[in-house]
Amino acid sequence: MGRPFEMRSWTRVGGVLLALLVGYGVVELALRSGWIGRYGENVLMAIGINILLAVSLHVILGLAGQFSIGQAGFLAVGAYTAAVVTTRLDMPFELALVAGVVVSVLMGLLVGLPTLRLRGDYLAIATLGFAEIVRISLLNFDYVGGAAGMQLPHLTTWTHLFVSLVLVFTLVLTFTHSAYGRATLAVREDEIAAEAMGISPTFVKVFAFAFGAGIAGLAGGLYAHTFYVIQPVDFGFLKSFEILVFVVLGGIGSLSGATLAAVLLTILSTYLQQFPEIRMILYSVVLILIMLFRPQGLLGDREFGDLLSVFRPKKGADVR
Repeated sequence: MGRPFEMRSWTRVGGVLLALLVGYGVVELALRSGWIGRYGENVLMAIGINILLAVSLHVILGLAGQFSIGQAGFLAVGAYTAAVVTTRLDMPFELALVAGVVVSVLMGLLVGLPTLRLRGDYLAIATLGFAEIVRISLLNFDYVGGAAGMQLPHLTTWTHLFVSLVLVFTLVLTFTHSAYGRATLAVREDEIAAEAMGISPTFVKVFAFAFGAGIAGLAGGLYAHTFYVIQPVDFGFLKSFEILVFVVLGGIGSLSGATLAAVLLTILSTYLQQFPEIRMILYSVVLILIMLFRPQGLLGDREFGDLLSVFRPKKGADVR
């Protein structure tokens, strides 16, 4: 009875792996042949890093329901940790990425444990305060360059970005469909009912907070070694706001929506690079329009797979 389902599952996994390998190979070939130039490579890196940031907030806000606007703080922690490991300690870039993730997770635990007893606006203010503390500390810390920031070698490659994306999406999807993921969704929907069923809301929320912080730290390490220079001003409130827009625009609770919004807004932002003030005004207008006409976001809480299921033939009630 189970064999056809297992065969279909393995076929699907094989198809996904094949598509990933083909996608990686095509982009790698385009980069090596020069068809994608330096500018195109930077846009590609920016899209991938913003996708990671959108996924990091999706775990905290979309899955756990915690309204955090301090992701730029974890991004800064990951970026500066990776920068110190490569330039001050002269260690490999891959080790720097791991260090950025570990330190960001620890910071996530440090911030999450005392603040996740707060809810809604109070939690948002607390996380924003954390991000500002990080930024001001970096601004006055001469070891990491202070306001001038740090100059870094370009070490992030398409391979690093691709592996990071595959790893993060695999972890997030596995977590979402695991027992812990379902417990996280239960806490998001009704914390009191979840607690009555034996789920610890504090553990679930802190775990999700640290998980999202680790992903943001990974994005920070990749970011730091993509654009040569990092400065505290890069990790201010506007960056946290930008990450929040990705998730709200795509649909809170939808991994596909957050990813789609990150791609669209990064491309839009690239075209408006010379006019940063207009870009933020446009972001604000987009948010207002979304709240007015589609408050659930572009995809709501649906995923790409849910949309594609419309085109699948209906074989019977037992098909699922």
